[in-house]
Amino acid sequence: MKSSGIGGQAVLEGIMMKNGEWYAVAVRKPDQTIEVKKEEYRGISAGHRWMQKPFIRGVFNFIDSLILGMQTLTYSASFYEEEETEEETKKGSFLDRFLSPEKQESLLMAGTVVLAVVLAVGIFMILPMFCARFMERFIENSFVTALLEGVLRMAIFILYVWGISLMEDIRRTYMYHGAEHKCINCVEHGLPLTVENVRVSSKEHKRCGTSFMLFVMMISILVFMFLQMDNILLRMLSRIVFVPVIAGISYEVLRLAGRSDGKLINAISKPGLMLQGLTTREPDDDMIEVAIQAVEAVFDWRAYEEENFGTADRAS
Repeated sequence: MKSSGIGGQAVLEGIMMKNGEWYAVAVRKPDQTIEVKKEEYRGISAGHRWMQKPFIRGVFNFIDSLILGMQTLTYSASFYEEEETEEETKKGSFLDRFLSPEKQESLLMAGTVVLAVVLAVGIFMILPMFCARFMERFIENSFVTALLEGVLRMAIFILYVWGISLMEDIRRTYMYHGAEHKCINCVEHGLPLTVENVRVSSKEHKRCGTSFMLFVMMISILVFMFLQMDNILLRMLSRIVFVPVIAGISYEVLRLAGRSDGKLINAISKPGLMLQGLTTREPDDDMIEVAIQAVEAVFDWRAYEEENFGTADRAS
């Protein structure tokens, strides 16, 4: 199976698919029609070769995914926003005196991304560290303490993923997430991109962001087991400073996993695929139709199948 290079994410009642510098968002609107928007997104590393080097590119790709993810999520939500109240309208008019709508959106987007990163580091990095530090009074072995910190980090992450899956809107988003994976698997296994073929394809994929986050958790265990510090401030600082390093390593592992079917890589990918059992759900046919339109807006799957499988018209 050859990687198609396309990827994406679920948004509110829709799918974003990205191929190279182009992305498309397909949304099922309240009137049940499908709206598709295609635009170019070059990313912060465009034109900077050093940002595209191995173990460095992962950090900037992660930032790009956060920015583009928030943009497309905001776009999809715009179809479901209720009418503004009079108070909200007045606030908007006040801001319009100082900032253009584009600058307001950019400022809000930047603030949201920064807040998301701060909360993620605080919850998944700093909190487990303090919990493990508390246990140091009962555990003398520093390696065991570091392992405990890593286990707590993974447990918090899994509980978070499971907890939000109980929300109705998130369940539907997880269904669209499943539709995204099914479309990519359908294409990469040489099947024509039809609702019938997508429906029987797998909803798990090795290049998923869920797997990336699990790699971050697992690699952080190894890093911090050998990065021992007694000073609490230095230890806290290390959990923050080494996030880009761990993200860079995790990205390379994920990238390798998406391009290889070796036994070792498949074994490493297995926990991430299992965790996707929580972050993906079986989609209905309406969701699959949305995902197909998002793929076709940015990716010529017929040419891909002709090149890699000999024909784009073979029966499923």
